[in-house]
Amino acid sequence: MGLFDFVSDIGRKLFSKQEDAAEALAKHIKEDNPGIEDLNVKVEDGVASIEGTAKSAGALEKAVLMAGNVAGITKVKVDKVVIVSGESLSGDDEFYVIQKGDTLWKIAEKTYGNGSKYTAIVEANKEVIKDADKIFPGQKIRLPKAL
Repeated sequence: MGLFDFVSDIGRKLFSKQEDAAEALAKHIKEDNPGIEDLNVKVEDGVASIEGTAKSAGALEKAVLMAGNVAGITKVKVDKVVIVSGESLSGDDEFYVIQKGDTLWKIAEKTYGNGSKYTAIVEANKEVIKDADKIFPGQKIRLPKAL
């Protein structure tokens, strides 16, 4: 399925010691569970490996973003996740890395031609964007294609 790259020194700080990383990430994903069952997370040298059963490709993508947008995580592996719906990760949505000076309005304007569609971006990323005014450079989000 894949390996997703992230910037290790940005994002929410969930753990201070590597030995606490797997438990902290699993707890973080379970708090806003996007649709992953039998979740198991391992972390080694900044690489988070997610295992379990995802109800859809979108659910898995959200879990990947939740794990990857945590400080100290450089990559997320999902080779051992089964997607129940049979979808593949090469769905209609694309990933976008927030740049300095970006706002969700500007991203929506550029992507959809209408800044007010930023709410669709927030909805597609509600697990990683808790406040539409608090995004940061380096953060990776999903941009839904079907609007």
